[in-house]
Amino acid sequence: MAERLSAREMAALLADDFREIPYPERQSKPDGPLSWQGYDASRARAAERTGEQESVVCGTAHVEGTRAVLMAFEFGFLGGSLGERTGDRLEAAYTYAREHRLPVVPLVATGGSRMQEGMLALSQLQRVARQSALTRAAGLPQIAVLRDPTTGGGWATLGAGADVVLALPGAQVGFAGSRVRPPDADPTAYTADAQVAAGAADAVVRPQELRETLGLWLRLLARPSGGTGDETADGRTPDTAPAPAPVPAPLGTADLPATGWDAVRRARSPQRPRAQAYLDAYFTHRAAVSGDRCGGTDPGMLCGFGEHGGRTVAYAAQTGTATRPAGYRTATRLIRLADRLGIPVLTLVDTPGAANDAEAERQGVGAAVADLFTAVASARTPITSLLIGEGGSGGALALAAPGNTYATPDSYFSVIAPELAAAILKRAPEEVEPTADQLRIRPQDLVELGVVAPPDGRNPHSAAPRPAP
Repeated sequence: MAERLSAREMAALLADDFREIPYPERQSKPDGPLSWQGYDASRARAAERTGEQESVVCGTAHVEGTRAVLMAFEFGFLGGSLGERTGDRLEAAYTYAREHRLPVVPLVATGGSRMQEGMLALSQLQRVARQSALTRAAGLPQIAVLRDPTTGGGWATLGAGADVVLALPGAQVGFAGSRVRPPDADPTAYTADAQVAAGAADAVVRPQELRETLGLWLRLLARPSGGTGDETADGRTPDTAPAPAPVPAPLGTADLPATGWDAVRRARSPQRPRAQAYLDAYFTHRAAVSGDRCGGTDPGMLCGFGEHGGRTVAYAAQTGTATRPAGYRTATRLIRLADRLGIPVLTLVDTPGAANDAEAERQGVGAAVADLFTAVASARTPITSLLIGEGGSGGALALAAPGNTYATPDSYFSVIAPELAAAILKRAPEEVEPTADQLRIRPQDLVELGVVAPPDGRNPHSAAPRPAP
């Protein structure tokens, strides 16, 4: 079990200068809205034990230099449960964050809704969800930290609904609390590690590393244009269009392939630089998001945010494997978050194609690819794409930005792999290489066809010149 810190201890672990914000006053009937006998006495004992008057403490603080609104739950106060007064405090905190343009950091430790307030307690989840949605629409990031335990409605709103979800090791995390699960339920499914493996959380972070990790995330998402202090965090306008991400420099061979099959061989070479090398060369710091938020992860799709040239750039990078449905959904999640926060996106295209096994079909690969096409097509933030290896059919094209895609000399893009094209056309195996030439898949062919932009950025098939790499 993770170490259970109080709300104020948790805030002190992560931040400096914590200052509570004003809370609204609520007049309540004796023993609460349901006249639950003994409720007032339970609250009084909880207040005496914890020194708090409610299950959440909200305020502003600086995390590694970035000012944020912290919502720290006090599990010692009636199990960190949500009641009407909890909802009052959370709504006030969200409102303050929007008024002052501050990121929101829920430090969640709750068993769920408060029994003594019945449906009025449960309805606070709708209230929290609306405040979170308003904050999301305002272009402000929400980064949740899951403590022990994070269950019930607190997990289903403040936790799982955040843009980035970090968790402490050993934390119990799940919609069902320990007392309401089936007796034969596997307890390992209700852990922080299990939620990361299932794509519902981004990372498990040790307590001694949490301040630095949270500080990096806040710097990347709340201050995407660089700078320091409250002025940048408070003054950023979400409607300001960012400049496109610069095109990464090619890391592999500089000469162009002579034939289509030469291009294929180069792109498939184990020695060819892969996404990890490009990300290492491009970013000074970066932090990864993981998971599609609906049960899956794909190590073949690297997504996250990093610092390049003093500002934040989001990235989604294929690693050369067949991309799984979870990979497409994670990239879609990444692009939509970057779009909402006004952060430019870099995509690195490198896949033989979408996974085509039976399990991929059961997991909805077609719908996942379609949703990524839509996210790229509808993004208001600029997307820059670089083809760094194989560009296999729609599974690769879905990650490529129309009119702003470039190609390295050791890459190719094809409607389908040459071997499969020959098979579809009922050609003999020895005709695969000539078929590759006919498909015109070399980088220089792609520039001539207008599929990718030349190094000077002037794509004859795009509406306007693009910035040179």
